[in-house]
Amino acid sequence: MDSLTQAVLGASVQGAVLGRFQGRRALVYGALLGTLPDMDVLVDFGDAVADMTYHRGFSHSVFVLGTLAVLLTWVTRRLFPDARYSAGRLFTCIALVLLTHVSLDAFTTYGTQLFWPLTTPPVAISSIFIIDPLYTVPLLVAVIAGLLIGLGRSGLRWQYGALALSTLYLFSTLAGKHMAEDRLEQALALAEIEPDHVFSSPTPFNTLLWRVVAVDGDDYYEGLVGWLDDAPPPLERLPRHATDGQQALLTSPQHHRLRWFTRDTLRYDLIDNHWVVTDLRLGMTGYHPFRFALARETKAGERQIIADTEHWPVPEADYSRLRDLWRRAIDPSYRLSLAELAADLNAGAEPSGLQGRASGSPLQ
Repeated sequence: MDSLTQAVLGASVQGAVLGRFQGRRALVYGALLGTLPDMDVLVDFGDAVADMTYHRGFSHSVFVLGTLAVLLTWVTRRLFPDARYSAGRLFTCIALVLLTHVSLDAFTTYGTQLFWPLTTPPVAISSIFIIDPLYTVPLLVAVIAGLLIGLGRSGLRWQYGALALSTLYLFSTLAGKHMAEDRLEQALALAEIEPDHVFSSPTPFNTLLWRVVAVDGDDYYEGLVGWLDDAPPPLERLPRHATDGQQALLTSPQHHRLRWFTRDTLRYDLIDNHWVVTDLRLGMTGYHPFRFALARETKAGERQIIADTEHWPVPEADYSRLRDLWRRAIDPSYRLSLAELAADLNAGAEPSGLQGRASGSPLQ
């Protein structure tokens, strides 16, 4: 989740556990501790793909953070031996602040390596967008209330109430995900499609409207599902160019890692003689922020793997699309073409040498 959310979550957790001993300082300490796992963004892992796929790695491991909680408890007790709370309560607080951070991250789409150094794929429940006001605002209000009135009985109630409300909302997003994937299964059955795998995520800033994706070889199918819909979503077929792209990138270690990190939810485009790989999970149709050029085709017909990958330029986000998504969320009859949105993905650049299926074929 975003840094503000993680800060107020950490503040509210520490305020709830140690607020009656530390007072308002608990909110400050919790906010700082709650952002600690994300300090790995300061590490240069070598290239753009590494920076993406190693983020939320060791610093988000339950094994690392459990050990860190023990060490921080020991250091704090050495520095403040006369504290009015027990070492057990202190350890519980530190562990909760750290582990709620990574648990919340696991509910997003990005991918959190909870069990590093094990090589299991990152956990990405993908039931909440990286910024969701309905989750954050109760915690923010509670923290502000605690700073204003202190953490006496009333201030503590604000923390307990906000944590309960945000947690209930977080788990309610699982119902939305189940609904979206159930509707997707119905649509796939009607179209007689048996995909390799499916993916679903809420659209930006809400859990009313969901984006569903079915990956099927060289194609992928996209649709939108809302709580107010009374029928399976129409699916639009889009080209993925997986056969050509994967063949071109057989020897690319970055490609291998991206396939593992995203569970193979990738699109391949040959643009300006560069093989560009797009993570289809993140962002929204037509605006996927994580794109990488992994190889180039020379004029002599040779293929060169790019060792030091960088982010491929993405079109500027068109925030007016958010109004369209909101209208679609509350009005199932509102037509919104995902194929038109996807056309923005390679704005101004024609894929070279690829003759995939027609983009955006509707399935009814």
